[in-house]
Amino acid sequence: MIEQLTAFFRESYAELQKVTWLSRKEVMGSTLVIIVLIGILSVFVALIDMFFVKLVSWII
Repeated sequence: MIEQLTAFFRESYAELQKVTWLSRKEVMGSTLVIIVLIGILSVFVALIDMFFVKLVSWII
């Protein structure tokens, strides 16, 4: 059991060494894009929500 666990961690560490990590600049750029898209989507959803509230108020 201990040998299997040790082998698992050794192999996991070896796989992590193969990973190509993003640079700080790439991470910051991607984060900015995500924040902007979330903002745009939030405004869109809010406008749709206000439209349906007005529509339901007009119907009732």
